[in-house]
Order: sequence, then structure tokens, then C-alpha cells
Amino acid sequence: MGLVKSKPHFADIARDLTEGIQSGRFPLGSLLPTELELRDRYGTSRHTVRAALHELEQLGLVSRRKNVGTRVEANEPTKAFRPSLASVDDLVQFGTTNIREVQSIQEEVVSGALAKELGCADGTRWLRISSLRLPDSAGSAPTGWTDVYLDPAYAEIADTIRASPETLISALIEARYGRRIAEIQQEIKATTATQAMARKLHVDAGTPMLKIVRRYLDMAGLLFEASISFHPAERFSVSMRLRRSDG
Repeated sequence: MGLVKSKPHFADIARDLTEGIQSGRFPLGSLLPTELELRDRYGTSRHTVRAALHELEQLGLVSRRKNVGTRVEANEPTKAFRPSLASVDDLVQFGTTNIREVQSIQEEVVSGALAKELGCADGTRWLRISSLRLPDSAGSAPTGWTDVYLDPAYAEIADTIRASPETLISALIEARYGRRIAEIQQEIKATTATQAMARKLHVDAGTPMLKIVRRYLDMAGLLFEASISFHPAERFSVSMRLRRSDG
């Protein structure tokens, strides 16, 4: 076992260990190698190893106890990403009543204004997934259009994305690769429908729209997914509930 990269990212190690658990190389109830052993095996720092093990623990694959070690508890993730008010649920407004209808999937190199909006460097290569967002009631007009930008390393998940229209792409990435969202940055802007967007969403050009940009960061603060969504104003709203803390 091991990774080709000399200094792998913690997500790479988490993915490799997850594959080892799922393949039975690390059976249920067994202990994973120690942090020091994993550090030497992957040629990385102990901090990186701890971040990887933390990811497995958050997924419910392992438990960690002092003086005992890291024990394998499950061979499939049992704690998929579930946004909550304490994290990002009310912020991102993930609706279970909307279905993703993929229109196209292709690689794209972004630069200029788009790169700045996504929060990446000029010339960054992404896998762009363009989809209509549809309500679950047949015959209703689309609630929006979303372009999701993924790390091209996840290109093989495209078929799964098409086959799982009700599952968040970020959740599919977490389940398959073990890369979890630690932070979501969101911006909401007012705009109007262009001719092209108007045709896609069955509205008139110039119709008021909400434009929502989201950036998904992992535990190391690295951007691995971003999205830009357009919603006709009368079909979408953003609501939040804020509570005063007791502190």
C-alpha cells in the first residue's frame, strides 16, 4: 500500500485507508497502523496523518482511543455530510425537493473574472457539471441552473452524479473519496437573466435573478468544489434563523 506522491495530501491518505478498509485489508475490529507507522509509510508528517485519521473518524469508519489506537468500526461511511444550523444548513439551503438534471459534463480551464469568482488561480482546470434544478412536481418550471466545478481528479464520479440526481455532489465525493467539507463560503448577488439563461429557465430576458456562488473547502482549507447557481427571483428564496448564544 502507498501513494505515488512524495508528500500526499491528507485526503489522499484518507482515501487510500478507506479503500483498504472496504477491501478487507483492514478488517472490522482490527487496528490500523500507528500514526508513526503511517507517517513513515506515506512519507509525510504526523500532522497530515492525524488529519487523515480524523476524516475516517468523522465518516464513522474508525474510532480512536488513547493507549488503544485506531480501530476499524465500519466498512462503509455511516456519517455522511449532513449540514446543520451550527454548520451550514440554513446558509446553503440544500432542498430535498429539488432534483438535479445534468445537462453536460466537461473539462474547462477558467481564467479572468470566472477564476476570481470561484476563488482559484487563472488557468485552473476544472470538471464542470451543468444542471437544471427541478422541483419534484412534474411539469413545474425549473427552479434554477447550476454550474458545479470539481477537481478533475474526480472525473470518474460523473456517472454516479448522473445516476444520483437527489444526492448532493459533495456527499457523493465524501462517500467515494473521503474528502469532507469543512467550510462553505457563500455569496448571493442580484442580477438579471441573459438571453441564454432566460431560455434555460423559461423566463424573459432581464428577469430579476439571484446568483449564488459557493466555495467548498476541506479541512486543510483547500478549494475542491465550487458552484454558481442562477435562480429566478420568484422561484427561490433564502432564509436564515439566528439565535443568540448563551455565552
